[in-house]
Amino acid sequence: MSLKRERMSERIHQILSQLLLREISDPRLQDITVTEVSLDPELMYAKVYVSAMGDEKREAEVMQGLRRASGYLRREVGKRIRLRNTPELHFYWDSTLAHADRINAIISRLDIPAEVTDDERKEDNPAH
Repeated sequence: MSLKRERMSERIHQILSQLLLREISDPRLQDITVTEVSLDPELMYAKVYVSAMGDEKREAEVMQGLRRASGYLRREVGKRIRLRNTPELHFYWDSTLAHADRINAIISRLDIPAEVTDDERKEDNPAH
């Protein structure tokens, strides 16, 4: 990713995070986190990944709220950054945290025997 795209992605990420935290009153969009923003090479489209931090059941209502607020959010991003064209915002649900939680739960349920050290092997086998 070019440096300009990377900087713009980060700036849009910051702006959207602030807007969702401080300026959006829609209850569907409370406690929403922008996890990533990815811009296309022409800076015309932004993929915005969001999460409700562990509350996967809210996906449908959050996405509906974001669709409704997308015009306002794009306008506000346009006011706060200097680009010839404000990127069109496309919102996606980020399920990475849910996948990580599932993997951690599976790992925690595994019955992995403790590793035997060299000292313990010597104690079990006194011939050596």
